[in-house]
Amino acid sequence: MEPVLVAMAVTATSEDDGFSLITDKVSYNLTASDVTIVTSSNRRIPAHSGILASASPVLMNIMKKTVRRYQRYGASRAIKILGVPCDAVSVFIRFLYSFSLTEDELEKYGIHLLALSHVYMVANLKQRCSRGIVDGLTAENVVDVLQLARLCDAPDVCLKSMRLIQSQFKTVEQTEGWKFLQEHDPVLELDILQFIDDSESRKKRRRRHKKEQNLYMQLSEAMECIEHICTQGCTLVGPTNIVDVNKSTTVPFGGKSKPCKAVSTCYGLQLSIRHFAVCKKRSNENGCLRCKRMLQLLRLHSSICDQPESCRVPLCSRQFKKRVEHDKRMGEDTKWKLLVRRVVSAKLCLHCVSRQRRTNVMEKQND
Repeated sequence: MEPVLVAMAVTATSEDDGFSLITDKVSYNLTASDVTIVTSSNRRIPAHSGILASASPVLMNIMKKTVRRYQRYGASRAIKILGVPCDAVSVFIRFLYSFSLTEDELEKYGIHLLALSHVYMVANLKQRCSRGIVDGLTAENVVDVLQLARLCDAPDVCLKSMRLIQSQFKTVEQTEGWKFLQEHDPVLELDILQFIDDSESRKKRRRRHKKEQNLYMQLSEAMECIEHICTQGCTLVGPTNIVDVNKSTTVPFGGKSKPCKAVSTCYGLQLSIRHFAVCKKRSNENGCLRCKRMLQLLRLHSSICDQPESCRVPLCSRQFKKRVEHDKRMGEDTKWKLLVRRVVSAKLCLHCVSRQRRTNVMEKQND
């Protein structure tokens, strides 16, 4: 091994513990090794206590505890690193010196290096190994990686492994690693199944929440369309005083009608309003379902309308006030208030989005 000079800055220990920590960026001759690393196959790797201690607090404590015993018997210090391939130990020691790790080494010894970095508390190596292992996850090795990640306290690797098992569970279920897990680690198997079940439950809740939000958005849009129909007039529906016979459209109060922003919703409401106006079953308790839905929309508008005296929507200020009092006595007021509150929130969201879009358009035009 050729002599190499390395400059390091390490805090010195307060007591003379038999090994020297380099301080104040003093050059250190790496040929003067004072400790030996012993691997599983009895390979001996010369090393330097100062460098090992500066890179790993665990190795520092090991050398502190054993130095006096070695001094007493005049023996050279040796640290055993067993249970992993010798080449993995060599890569680990070299990383403590140079902080360098190639992709090939990470691919070959990533799992072993993760274990060593956890045991000897080398945080930067542990982070690199975690990223490399996650990139190399497959259905074949994911169970083994998950078991090791739990032992090595690598939450990122655990989470990625769990998600891969969830997404490819049918494939993972056929692997030898899963069969071994079922026989020897039922607790981890239960945790995996619980994670999959929780993930499916979260997906269902998100889908249900998204569906509810879409419904509230549609109801908010319907409220705006009702106001648009009854205030400005749209096609043949709403209070108007000028009719364009050629185009079969109406213009509100001598002005020019604004274009409808939600054509499909507006058109459906127009048909419902026309039906509601002529339906003879709307007053019956077991009458027309379409009329009942229209009444619910009108009632919803009455609940969220902040200008009932000047509002042109039919039944906004009179009929539904009595209905609200009746619903309070029937115990339906809580659910209805919740619906009203969520529709109002959806309406505010729509206004914010529309305002942001207009701002973006104006900025582009100014540019």
